[in-house]
Amino acid sequence: MTDNAQQQPTAPSTELPTQYAPADVERTLYERWVERGYFAADAKSDKPAYTIVIPPPNVTGSLHLGHAFQHTLMDALTRRKRMQGFEALWLPGMDHAGIATQNKVEQQLAEEGKSRHDLGREEFVERVWQWKEEYGGRILGQMRRLGDGVDWDRERFTMDEGLSKAVQTIFKKLYDDELIYRAERIINWCPRCLTAISDIEVEYQEDDGELVSIKYGEGEETLVVATTRAETMLGDTAVAVHPDDERYRHLVGKRIKLPLTDRTIPVVADAHVDPEFGTGAVKVTPAHDPNDFAIGQRHGLESITVMDERAVITAHGPFQGLDRFEARSAIVGALRSQGRIVAEKRPYVHSVGHCSRCKTTIEPRLSMQWWVKVGPLAQAAGDAVRDGRVRIHPEDMSKRYFDWVDNMHDWCISRQLWWGHRIPVWYGPEGEVVCVGPDEQPPSGEGWTQDTDVLDTWFSSGLWPFSTLGWPEQTADLRKFYPTDVLLTGHDIIFFWVARMMMFGLYAMDGEVPFRTIALTGLVRDERGKKMSKSFGNVVDPLDWMDRYGSDAVRFTLARGANPGTDVPIGEEWVQASRNFANKIWNATRFALMNGATVEGPLPDAAEMSATDRWILSRLNETVAEVDAFYDDFQFAKLSDSLFHFAWDEVFDWYVELSKTTFQAGGRGAEVSQRVLGEVLDVTLKLLHPVVPFVTDTLWTTLTGGESVVIADWPKDSGFRDQAAEREIETLQSVITEVRRFRADQGLQPGQRVPARLTLDGTALAPHEAAIRQLLRLQPEGDAFTATATLPVAGAEVALDLSGTIDVAAERKRLAKDLAAAEKEKAQATAKLGNEAFLAKAPDNVVDKIRGRLAKAEEDITRLQTQLDRLPEA
Repeated sequence: MTDNAQQQPTAPSTELPTQYAPADVERTLYERWVERGYFAADAKSDKPAYTIVIPPPNVTGSLHLGHAFQHTLMDALTRRKRMQGFEALWLPGMDHAGIATQNKVEQQLAEEGKSRHDLGREEFVERVWQWKEEYGGRILGQMRRLGDGVDWDRERFTMDEGLSKAVQTIFKKLYDDELIYRAERIINWCPRCLTAISDIEVEYQEDDGELVSIKYGEGEETLVVATTRAETMLGDTAVAVHPDDERYRHLVGKRIKLPLTDRTIPVVADAHVDPEFGTGAVKVTPAHDPNDFAIGQRHGLESITVMDERAVITAHGPFQGLDRFEARSAIVGALRSQGRIVAEKRPYVHSVGHCSRCKTTIEPRLSMQWWVKVGPLAQAAGDAVRDGRVRIHPEDMSKRYFDWVDNMHDWCISRQLWWGHRIPVWYGPEGEVVCVGPDEQPPSGEGWTQDTDVLDTWFSSGLWPFSTLGWPEQTADLRKFYPTDVLLTGHDIIFFWVARMMMFGLYAMDGEVPFRTIALTGLVRDERGKKMSKSFGNVVDPLDWMDRYGSDAVRFTLARGANPGTDVPIGEEWVQASRNFANKIWNATRFALMNGATVEGPLPDAAEMSATDRWILSRLNETVAEVDAFYDDFQFAKLSDSLFHFAWDEVFDWYVELSKTTFQAGGRGAEVSQRVLGEVLDVTLKLLHPVVPFVTDTLWTTLTGGESVVIADWPKDSGFRDQAAEREIETLQSVITEVRRFRADQGLQPGQRVPARLTLDGTALAPHEAAIRQLLRLQPEGDAFTATATLPVAGAEVALDLSGTIDVAAERKRLAKDLAAAEKEKAQATAKLGNEAFLAKAPDNVVDKIRGRLAKAEEDITRLQTQLDRLPEA
């Protein structure tokens, strides 16, 4: 990339269009940045490295507000570091999204009247690759639209050759270290996707179901169990009670009749059973419930599978071939006809797991799967945060991280799909099992077959920070850019992704952490704080807002709401306000250029500067220091707010306006202020650039003649401070603000000129008389001047002649009427708050509301009385 110090300057321009049109600028400007290699990182550079790897979006996805939010923040971090002289790498890529992508292609085949089995595995996988090339990766173009400063030459895909080698390498290493094993256990099964899914891919929601109490056994040897899944009773192999429960002690060890079958099942004593819950007896179905499976393991119970992969009943008998929900109703009806139903409750609201992708109700199912033994890996992942090698920001989010890694169950990593990294294990004709590494030849000969399952998508995503840099090869990229500096992601995927990267990174890289800081963000919500959902009708396409308001406006809105770890409400009117801010920056810079603002030559000595010049430079350096501190603490909302108020309020609304009289006067004072204004705009545009890159680069290159602000040097706090100038200008601001308020109270139009006498002698305001008159629209006093209102402010006095501008008698009458109303409101509120009986009965919110009314009334009384006192007698 172009070195920051090697920009090729051109002559600064004074020409800017009258209006900023983002659509005319953004696409062309972004392509110029990419073509010039600004975002390309050099592994051979001697600059310090700064690395962020992008959380890889699904290949099936498109840019949503959550992406735009996090990408804006990551882009801001890397753009700033690049300007600070770091070799900044922001690495892009995509996830192959096993289940989602396979579903997309299977839907295409269904429209053709085919299934994947009609094609066969090899042809189906080829079809998926074709779909990926044609439809996948749409989000990459949208990232360009947002302005993502990523190194496109290093774009990766979790199924590309290099990353696939990394997956096979770490699988083999884990297998050899006995941290991967194959076992039959209860897993979460999706009957729609026809695959196992992990615990964290199950979404729980409150569903209306039924709770049915069923009598098991005959005669004296009976007990009652309750269930929400009556269909699973066909696979029951025991009833469990607590060993200390006297009600059932006589039944423990005996066998009882299982209704609707010709089987008997034992009654076992197990401490897992809560004797206080329900009847204190629970049915045990080891093949269809994780807790029951554990009981079955402890007591050596048989596991009977009664459903196939589509959740259709397979048990022989009248219910065979029925869907699980059809079977549920049929079984309850059969039990009812036999008098076995003791109680029924409908609806029975309870928590039910659903597939996070297709929303199908999950079916716990006994299945042979591949697992990662997470114990030692999770321990290392927790220790890295505990000992400070990795910092979680904000710190209070650490508890959520520890709650997960300290209580993690073994991870089921096999998926019954065809799209994905196929498990590199071969089975021989004599029961042999061989795990094959990337540089090894798989066994050949008759009877050898490869495992048909693929790995969980999160398995390959867990390698992302180092596999994308070339691991397992010891590449220049890996040596330069690993470990990465910041992982910025939403707090909602601590479990999905963050913990897995920590485990694999520490394991594969010999204890080296994958990133030094985990910066967690909240989630984007609508302007009312409600979750965005298609069902709520409040989902926003950020590209629509970019089309209407520009990418800078969307970025600034998102950054300005980004408080660490907390959710971000966003509404269109806020994006409109950010568009107005971009326009303000444009118009103020255009004014500055038209009035000779320049960056040429050194800054004049402070002795040559006016107090206004010294004030804005002092505030500029304070803002640089403040913004740097906020960046280092990931306080994007605060740094954006700081820049907004400094740029809009102090630079554009005050300094530019106060400088107008200086420019009009000309001479050396104007030359000094032109250079100061150029300096202020130069630094302000640089500070704003990481968040609003397009408008700032356009303006900065016009102002300075530099090649691009993308590769400009980040501003440094020069240490210049002038507290006396700051106090002087604050006093000036207070005078102007107070007189403006008085003018507004009197109903004067903003541009209406009023005769005035200013008494400024002996105050710091004396040099500012011309500016005060210009900003307040005050004309000199004439021979007929009569002071009808006098405002003493900050040691100065402003006398105004309003005799020709307002009807004093009418204005006094209006103010008196408003004052009487305010005094009446105060009396009523005071009476209520003094009534002990009322305070004892009234809700807190009602009392608080009345206190607010009292405070408002007192404020109004003070304001109205002041206005009356300032008016002459009619």
